[in-house]
Amino acid sequence: MLHRNKLSAIQLELLKIYSFSPSEKQLEEIRTMLGKYFAKNFSNKVSTAAAKKGFTQKDIDKWLRDEKK
Repeated sequence: MLHRNKLSAIQLELLKIYSFSPSEKQLEEIRTMLGKYFAKNFSNKVSTAAAKKGFTQKDIDKWLRDEKK
């Protein structure tokens, strides 16, 4: 049985970028832009989930400082 993987919309858009032969600098800028986008998206989801559970920023900061010994 043949299994075909379809590309997502984002994958197709990224493939279009390569057709323009971007420079290494341009690729780095794209990576940075994508990283910032996904970091912001993740942060928003964490904030929403924390608010639903009643956690405060103080709680989250405490967890981030907590070191496993």
